[in-house]
Amino acid sequence: MNNISSALAPPHKQQLLQLAGESIKKGLRGETLSVRATDYPQPLRVLRATFVTLHVDASLRGCIGTLEAHQTLVQDVASNAFSAAFRDPRFSALTWTEYERLDIHISVLSPPEPLQFSSEDELLAQLHPRVDGLIIEEGYNRGTFLPSVWEQLPDPREFLRQLKRKAGLSPDYWSSRIRVQRYTTESIP
Repeated sequence: MNNISSALAPPHKQQLLQLAGESIKKGLRGETLSVRATDYPQPLRVLRATFVTLHVDASLRGCIGTLEAHQTLVQDVASNAFSAAFRDPRFSALTWTEYERLDIHISVLSPPEPLQFSSEDELLAQLHPRVDGLIIEEGYNRGTFLPSVWEQLPDPREFLRQLKRKAGLSPDYWSSRIRVQRYTTESIP
């Protein structure tokens, strides 16, 4: 299984949290934060995929991310923080009042690793609850659950059923064309 090659140092994690908060503050002012990767230390300039999850008073308020790395870590965090606050289609735009009670969580993803299996039971036997994030794909249907979703869905079979539902498939759907990848995350904070 792919593990994140090097854990981020606490000061780098703090920089990412501050960056996410600043990106959201700029958005609240109707502006977009411009991020120059060269202004940040090398570990924050590598190409990485991230998700930014927002909670207000312990309730989900937004979650947006990328599954494949296509920009630097700092650029991805700033972009996903802005999108989680203002572009998550499940929620209206974040307000200043909510910002005062906002909890920001960043997940830095390892590169996805394809899983090989010939049945649903074989797939389930390979899963590492509370460790694996999963991406499921079948044709145009695609969905992902971060490893943190195991907290709400600790049973591997139910985790997979709900992930299929999220991808637009029936929870009992199975096909030899289903593709599944797993990844791990480094969580901040």
